[in-house]
Amino acid sequence: MRDGGPLRRAGLALLLMAAGAGARPRPAAPGDQPRYNVVLVACDSLDGRLTFFPGNQTVDLPSINFMKRHGTVFLNAYTNSPICCPSRAAMWSGLFTHLTESWNNFKGLDPGYVTWMDLMERHGYHAQKFGKLDFTSGHHSVSNRVEAWTRDVNFLLRQEGRPMVKLTGHRKQFRVMEKDWQTTDKAVNWIKEEAVNFTQPFVLYLGLNLPHPYPSPYAGENFGSSTFLTSPYWLEKVNYEAIKIPKWSSLSEMHPVDYYSSYTKNCTGEFTKEEVRNIRAFYYAMCAETDAMLGEIISALRDTGLLGKTIIIFTADHGELAMEHRQFYKMSMYEGSSHVPLLVMGPGVREQQQIPNVVSLVDIYPTMLDIARIPVPQNLSGYSLIPLLHEKAESEASPGGPRPSWVLSEFHGCNVNSSVYMLRMGKWKYITYSDGSSVLPQLFELTADPDELTNVAIKFPVTVYSLDKILRSIVNYPKVSSSVQEYNKKQFISWKQSLGQNYSNVIANLRWHQDWLKDPEKYENAIDKWL
Repeated sequence: MRDGGPLRRAGLALLLMAAGAGARPRPAAPGDQPRYNVVLVACDSLDGRLTFFPGNQTVDLPSINFMKRHGTVFLNAYTNSPICCPSRAAMWSGLFTHLTESWNNFKGLDPGYVTWMDLMERHGYHAQKFGKLDFTSGHHSVSNRVEAWTRDVNFLLRQEGRPMVKLTGHRKQFRVMEKDWQTTDKAVNWIKEEAVNFTQPFVLYLGLNLPHPYPSPYAGENFGSSTFLTSPYWLEKVNYEAIKIPKWSSLSEMHPVDYYSSYTKNCTGEFTKEEVRNIRAFYYAMCAETDAMLGEIISALRDTGLLGKTIIIFTADHGELAMEHRQFYKMSMYEGSSHVPLLVMGPGVREQQQIPNVVSLVDIYPTMLDIARIPVPQNLSGYSLIPLLHEKAESEASPGGPRPSWVLSEFHGCNVNSSVYMLRMGKWKYITYSDGSSVLPQLFELTADPDELTNVAIKFPVTVYSLDKILRSIVNYPKVSSSVQEYNKKQFISWKQSLGQNYSNVIANLRWHQDWLKDPEKYENAIDKWL
């Protein structure tokens, strides 16, 4: 159901923006180049493939389309760790996950870590943050961290409610995720009431919770977030005919790590095609609501005359599988989970440009410094995107040297019973686990197999060897995996000791309580054996 009528909200009146966006100041001479304002809008769980063909056929995303017309879209942008806190830690630090040791949603950056925003503020930028940050240690639920610490324990427990959909409101209700709308309102008001009066440039960050699934209280006291919730207003933006029903392997044929993920995410049961289609449709509708909030920011900049002086960046911490590979959520190196949106528009950025180079979220840090004309540290994992956005030769790239032809992503958190490493290079995606030998690796040729249904690692051993050699030159991943195992055990022991006699009761009533309470002694014994 695609809404072809006029957009009702002023914040989404993007057709009107086209004229205003074109009125950008002419580039100044190199020695007289102004420092532009920067706005970064980062949402949670938006599949990057929705920003270009054919994924963009499933749902109307007018704000993203506006950015594409007046800016640049990256076709191969990836998270450096497909889960909230570690991914954001990479984005705010410019460093790979194994360097900051941001192992899970509980373990991120230290509270005082110097981010790109801190440096921009020190160099004269007005800095403001609204909404979800989630890159420092100490957050998320106890259940979330315990599930990550105990992933090496020899048991299988469902940690989530079964994914489901829920329709709320009516056909005119567009403010469904009210918390995000209120945060967006604050950012809009700040632009209109404060930023418009600045004589120095500003940097604004807006962090959104959408399109992350909503909590599922029906699953009990300690519930996860497995509800895809929207209103008819947003559901009408979805083209049901274009929704692709993903192919699944049989449970017996699944990669062992995929099976663990599917089981702990409560996805190994039977699902009808209608259920899967609805989950995907409701997720896309949630993406449409997210897009509308981006539109509010663009409109505010246009209305204040700041649009032509501001570089806008839109991205997400990771994607959402939405029942691909018999999973929802993220925590996977498959495209739905690891491929993120990345769009940039503003002064000096080429319009209607599609960039095929592989890039990742660690590139945000040096890009921000580059925009602000702040020297870029040599030790960063990322590279500035500015040369690509300006179509400069690689020899003119940031001080870190030529951009590599690969990106790295890694995962060490819950719902996956092994550390995972992904190298994306050319047409290949190489995924390896743990020590590189105890779990079978995966190799996908994305040009021929975009849905990643056929593991060709055995068929192309030379390619596997070559990619693994490159990966090992970047990170000693067997050593990192071992360090994470030691960290998990140490953290769990400390947590267990802190509970004293309450341990058995607390651990039995975490998110896995429905399975745990069937045989508490069995699962406690499994943990004791692991310890």
